[in-house]
Formats: sequence, structure tokens, C-alpha cells
Amino acid sequence: MTAIQKFCTIWQTVQRNIISVSVALCVALTQLAGPAAAQNIPLIRDSEIEDLLSKYAKPIFKAAGIGSGRVSMRIVRSPGFNAFVIDGRNVFVNTGALMQANTPNEIIGVIAHEAGHISGGHLAALRARIRKDQTRALLAQILGIGLLVAGGATGGDTGRDIGAAGQGALYGGTAIITKALLAERRSQESAADQAGLGFLNKTKQSGLGMLATFERFAQQEYISDAYKDAFVRSHPVATARLARLRRNVENSPFFGIKDPPERQLRHDLMRGKLSGYLESPAAVFNRYTRENKTLPARYARAIATFFRGGPNGLQSALAQTDALIATKPNYAYFWELKGDFLMRSGRQREAVGPLKKALKLAGDAPLIRVQLAQALQGSKSQNDIAQSVKLLKKSLESDKNPQAYRLLANAYYKQGRRPRADAMIAQAHFLSGRLKDAKLFAKRAQSKLKAGSPEWLNNDDIINFKTPKN
Repeated sequence: MTAIQKFCTIWQTVQRNIISVSVALCVALTQLAGPAAAQNIPLIRDSEIEDLLSKYAKPIFKAAGIGSGRVSMRIVRSPGFNAFVIDGRNVFVNTGALMQANTPNEIIGVIAHEAGHISGGHLAALRARIRKDQTRALLAQILGIGLLVAGGATGGDTGRDIGAAGQGALYGGTAIITKALLAERRSQESAADQAGLGFLNKTKQSGLGMLATFERFAQQEYISDAYKDAFVRSHPVATARLARLRRNVENSPFFGIKDPPERQLRHDLMRGKLSGYLESPAAVFNRYTRENKTLPARYARAIATFFRGGPNGLQSALAQTDALIATKPNYAYFWELKGDFLMRSGRQREAVGPLKKALKLAGDAPLIRVQLAQALQGSKSQNDIAQSVKLLKKSLESDKNPQAYRLLANAYYKQGRRPRADAMIAQAHFLSGRLKDAKLFAKRAQSKLKAGSPEWLNNDDIINFKTPKN
């Protein structure tokens, strides 16, 4: 079984009845909505944020013995404060948590806690429960993913149809299952705290961020579940447990360690970027007023200016971005932002220069490679198309994502290499959970590919792939 199949097996087992409102595309929080979302948690992809979260997580994962690329950080588009693990290979963090956390240490503390769950082997029983459809619905609610039922099941096709199935699962005679699942989670929380604090100590970081997070939500223990943050439902905070955690954090020799200024700046830039892309322009300008001259505030306002539009929206946004670049010329993601604005405005050729600069500064950035490849494909030059192919193949070596496969297919079509193009479309469909379409294109491609070649073997894997049973 290929790495792609293993990844999809996990997701198809866990998420078969969950449909998201959006899925990952590429960089700069570019969003796609459509059928590809049908089997995914609502994830977003962004080079800047993923790089920062990776830097937060890498020393923690190493201390936990789960390093070497085994565990990835995933960003969930959801406004609530939440983080969770469900498969032992991914730590999910909500955009709401990233925006609400005032310091890097708060997010690092949450990552350390989730790493405690993984290293403690707390997921085996949870995986067994996930195999039961009813429990999966409960799990979605408890983790704050949100159970969104496909249009065919509810008679509709919009977010307005979310409610019925989730409420039915929660209130339709499943209280015993709910209590059992929550009790099981509670029994693991203190162990994850202690393990996480140990990882923080090993990496000479304060546990204050973890403590602040749990103290922040402790008061919600006594209010109705309907008003609780998902983080509270999945991480119940018992009084004795909180007192123990507070004592151990305060006794740590690293209690007073603060986040370095550069790390804090990057954290604040992340929060500004998320606000700019995910909130309305009015909300952004209210949060980051013009009197705020900090770099993160200017970052957020540049993005909001672009999305507000108007006759001079693009030019004003580009001018603000150029000012950001002048202030911090070696920050790759300001160049990426400029390229993103130009791409979204249909000016692909003009985006090539900024994106090349972003890629040079960022180093190994698969998502920026994809964005640059897309910009190059706006040209009729076969040389540019060939460059895009090299970029996409390089990106796919370390990051398998559907958009890269689709763009590679487009390049192959333009080069007249139809069988390879069909093979890439098959891979894109497979990663997006469209198994029927994936098999269709794989069969079409395989008949014209050289038997035993890498493309032929990958397509053969798709053709023979069996959907895992619950």
C-alpha cells in the first residue's frame, strides 16, 4: 500500500460521514469549496503558518519520541478554541485557537498536551469507537469538528443543513455512549498534562501557556454543554487535576522562560494573517485600527484592503505590501502575499517574480512551489510549462496534495502527454476522496502507460484500492 493509500485509509475510516465546508488548496489561505470537501475535516493550508507550527512542534515531538516527520500539524478552519488528535499521526489545531492564543507558549503548551496523548497510546480505544457510526457522530461534536451531513442525506446542500444529524446523535438516546466516551477522555487528561509538561521541561520551555489555557476554560465546566468551547468538552478540567498541573508548572525550573521576541513577532503575524483572510474587512479594521503601526497590524490591514475591493483596492493592497517588504525584505511570506494578490487578480505573469523571491527566501516550501507553478502556467511558453512541471514534481516529493496533481495534469495536457495527465488527475481524485472518479481516470491512463513504470504502478494501486469497512 502506498503512502497516499495509507493516508486516505485513515481519513476514509474516520470521516466517511463528515462533509466539510472547505478544503485545503495551497498557500495564503486559498480556499476551495466543492465535492472534494466531501470526506475531509475543513482544513486550510498555508506555508507561513505550517512552518511556524512545525517550529513550535518539532522539539516537543522529538522530546516525546514521536519525531522524524511521523506526526504532522494540521490547521482546522473553525473559530472555536480547540486542538485534538484522532489518529496518532496528526495534531489538529483550530484557527480559533491560533487567533485567541496571545503567546506562542500557549499553543506550544497545547501541542505538548496533545503529544502526551499520542505518546501515551490513548488513541487505540478511541479508534475502536470511531468504527461505530453513531459514536463517530458524537466524536465529531465533542471534538468541535461539527457534523455536516451531505445534501443527499438531508435534502439540501448548504451549511443550513448541519443541525439535524448532529442533534439527533447527541440527543437521540445516546447519553450513555456520550458519558462513556467523555469518561474515557477524562481518565487520560491528567496523564497527558504530566507528559506534556515533561516535554516542555526537556525543551527548556515554560508550562505557563498550558496552564493558562486550562485555567481559562476551567470556569466553563459548570455551564451547559451547548455553550462550552469544544476544547472544554474534549479536555474536561477537573479541579484536582488543575491544581496538580498548577503546582507542577510553578515548580518547574523553566516557569519564568519567555518566548523570544522574534518568535512572538511571527506568532502575531500569524494572527494578523488569519484575521485578514478569515474575518470580514470591517472586523479586521476594527481589530487592527490605523493607529496600530505594528507589523502584524499592517499585515492584517493589507489583506483586508485587498478583500474590501473597490476601485483602488488592489493598488492600495499592493502598496501596503510593498511597504511591508521594505520593512522586512527577507521575510518570504510578504513576497508570497504580493504574489497571492496578483494571482487572485488574474495577473499571473506579474506574480511570478514575487513568488520566485518568496520561494528563494523560504527554502523548502512545497506550497509556494505549487503557487509559482500555477503562475507559470498562465504563460503559453513551453519553457514555462516545463518549469512548472519541475516545480510540481519537486513539491509532490514531500507534500502530496490534490492541487499539485491537478496542475501537473494541466501541464501534461499542454505538453500533449495525455496518459500522464490522466494519471495525475486520478491521483488528485484519490487524495480528494473521489474514489469512483479516481478509478475511472486510473484505468484510462493505465492502458496507455508503460507497464511497471512508476505512473503505471501508482494507477494500479488506485484501481485495486478497496474502501476500508467500519
